Amino acid sequence: MPTTTTTTVKGQVTIPARLRKKLNIRQGTRLKVEEKNGKIIMEPLPDDLLEVGRGFLKSQGKVLKSLLADRKFEADK
Repeated sequence: MPTTTTTTVKGQVTIPARLRKKLNIRQGTRLKVEEKNGKIIMEPLPDDLLEVGRGFLKSQGKVLKSLLADRKFEADK
């Protein structure tokens, strides 16, 4: 169900409590704010961006093996 809110003089907006609870938004939560097709889109960011990105570039150890082989090659010179 749509909810309305009002902006302050500074352009601040209060996110309704129902949505804050549903999306786990609390004091200090960072939000990504962007404009798409004339609409403002706000998306909560995860607390730990590194943890969320872990495994993003899955190489199944190929990159590490290549790096170790390269270092061994350089050491053997």
